[in-house]
Parts: sequence; C-alpha cells; structure tokens
Amino acid sequence: MKFGIFIDLQLPRPWHQGDESRIFQEALEQVELADRLGIDFVWAQEHHFLEEYCHSSAPEVFLAACSQRTKNIRLGHGIVAMSPKFNHPARIAERLATLDILSGGRVEWGTGESGSRMELEGFGVDFVDKRAMWAEAVEETVKMMCMNPYPGFEGKYFSMPHRNVVPKPLQKPHPPIWAACSNRDSVKLAAHLGMGALTFAFVNAEEAKFWVDEYYESFKSKCTPIGQAVNPNVAMLTGFMCDQDNETAISRGQEGAQFFAFGLGHYWRDGTHVPGHTNLWNEFKQRPVSVIERMERERKKAGMGGIGSPKLLIENFSALEAAGVDQLILLQQSGNYRHEHICASMELFAKEVLPQFKDREAKREQVKRDILSPFIDEAQRHIQQLENMKDVPPIEAYPLLWNQMSTENPQGAPDRRPGMTAFWQMQVGGKRSKK
Repeated sequence: MKFGIFIDLQLPRPWHQGDESRIFQEALEQVELADRLGIDFVWAQEHHFLEEYCHSSAPEVFLAACSQRTKNIRLGHGIVAMSPKFNHPARIAERLATLDILSGGRVEWGTGESGSRMELEGFGVDFVDKRAMWAEAVEETVKMMCMNPYPGFEGKYFSMPHRNVVPKPLQKPHPPIWAACSNRDSVKLAAHLGMGALTFAFVNAEEAKFWVDEYYESFKSKCTPIGQAVNPNVAMLTGFMCDQDNETAISRGQEGAQFFAFGLGHYWRDGTHVPGHTNLWNEFKQRPVSVIERMERERKKAGMGGIGSPKLLIENFSALEAAGVDQLILLQQSGNYRHEHICASMELFAKEVLPQFKDREAKREQVKRDILSPFIDEAQRHIQQLENMKDVPPIEAYPLLWNQMSTENPQGAPDRRPGMTAFWQMQVGGKRSKK
C-alpha cells in the first residue's frame, strides 16, 4: 500500500497578520520532508471561499512550488474543479502539462465537480448541471492534451474553436486521472470510466473492503475509459498524528481531525455562513455535547485510525491494506495542528510504520498487475480513438474587425497600426489621430 499526504491549508480563526503566509511556507516544508522520507504522493485540493476550512484555492501554484523543492514525490491535484465556470478546460490542460514538465512527469490529475453551495453559486454553477459539466470538461481536456491540434468543440457547457493547446504533458498520453468520490455510487462511476477513485469519506476497514471490491468488480465488468489510459486505483483519506505515546497522539491530532469533519458539515450539509464574519472555529469549540458524542462515535468507527502510536497505526493500516486499499492519504494541517508536531509525526511514521508496508509493496503491485492485466487490455479496447484533423483551417492573425472593415470598404482596410490606434481612441472617448 502506498501513502500520500493531504494538504488542505486550514486556518482557523482568529487570524493574525502573516498567518496565511506561514501556513503556506510550513506546508512546503512538510512536502519537502515527505519527499525525503519516501512518502509517495502529496495531494493539494482546490476550494474557493471556504474560510478557515480550506485556503487552497490555487493548487497548481502550490504544486509548482513543490515541484522545485522535491525529486520523487508524486504531485496530486486533489482535485481540479472541472466545471468550465471554475476553470476553462484549455487552461486546465495547459497548467497540467506545464506542471508535468516542471516536475519531470510526476503529476496526478485528480478531477472533481465541487459540491458546496458556497462555491457552485459563487461561480454561477447550477447544482443539477455539475456532474454533466465535469464529464464534458474531463473528456475534452484529455483531447486537448493528446491531439495536435485540438479540433474544437461545440458543447452544452463550453465551446472552443480549433487550436493546438501547448505545451503537451511529459507523461503520455496524459497524467493519470482520478475522480473525487464521496459515496459508493461515485466510486463505481470512477471505475466505469477507468479513473482512480479518490475517496474523501472516512471509512473503516470493513467498509473499505466493500468499496474496494465494488470498484474493482465495476472496473472488470464495465469499463469504458473517459481518457486515453486507465488508472485502476483506490485511495482513501485518514486522520493522522503519530507519537510513541498513544494519548499524546490523540491529544495532538483528534481535535484537528474533528474540525475537518465539522467544516465538511458546515459547508456541505447544514451550516449557515456569513462571508467574512462567521467564526467556524468558535462554533466548533462551542458545539453541543451531543455533537461531541457523535464525533467520538465516528472516531471509533473510522477516520481516526491514523491517530495513535506506531503500533496502533501498523495494526489499523494493515487492515486497510488487507481490504485492498491501494493508497492511504494522511490528513495534514487540520484544525489546530502545529507544524512541529506534524513534522515529528511524519518522521516517526517513516521510521517505524512505513517500512512495514514498503517491504511488500513491490510484490503486492506485481500481483495486482497480473490479476488486472486482461481487464486492462479489455478496457483499452474501448478507448475512444482520436482522429487528427485532415484539413486544418487557417486562422487569420489580425482581429476580425479588419475583415469587417474590408467588406464595408472595397478600396481596402486602412493601415492596421494607425487604424487600431484610432479604434482604441474611439473606445476610450479620444479623438482620431490626424497622422
């Protein structure tokens, strides 16, 4: 089983000058440390307007900084918000390819719809359209990275004329594709489309086995890839804080992990938010006893299996490995976590827990490839064949305005440069130049 870290850039109130800069710099140091320790992945999420819960609104910039500070760790978008109203597909293709080149081919392309009202309505996305927007954008972004040129598209949610989208990614045909999954239906959809499943729901080993089994059964029986390659993998999130003393780990890690869950509920389920004024951390600290008791029950069930001593982590993580989980993502920087505790936790994990799984990872991966090989071959036969344009129409370099003027003026358009100056002057209310 592989391991990743999850960077969510949480910043509970009260805020002080320099706090945002501090958490970004600490996160970069944590990624550097994870790379040195042999952790396989870093995942940076994209969210917008979710105060305190997530200040990671430009993960492509953060991951680009990580690319220059690390050598081996895979750089994962967990996720890119795929709606064209959030990010135009061409911009996504360009950014992914640029990051892939800068990192030497280490990008993992996580995709998602976004689900919070705060974000969807902030960008003018209707909730009922978000799944269709995601699918349309993913399929076309793949084509942009693979085709030379991209033939253009007239869709329901975005349209674009033919262009050659550059640069192209280093990984061919494109970086591995993942889909954010919060329930079993979305896990099955990811399998049907040949995408890895990024499950951000906390589950225990028993439930994880059910999810993993459903994913691979769906992949084997009904996979029509949305991309030009398949990525059969299931990754799951867990709270994380490791210390030799179990109670110390709990005291350092439990409240932060609970705040992560509290923030999810606030922005996705039952919260009321006043932008710029709601104090989420204060509401969390003042939550009723009934809510605390419910969180404690959930902690015992799932999501907190990565908080404890190395011995406890080995036991809990081995159960998830046996359930078939391919990657376990360790929740970092949640709530009131302290930077020095996070770093010490990672170092202890790498010293005493990680080797227990590294020793058998290669063999486990080979067994998995042997089992899936015929199903991957079958899925690849269903990949859409991309046909290059035979006759690529030329595109005039000068603005369409000149074509219109030429039609209106049979004697020919005026000299371009003075004409454009005059046009600009008219737009801003100036007078035509006499020159």
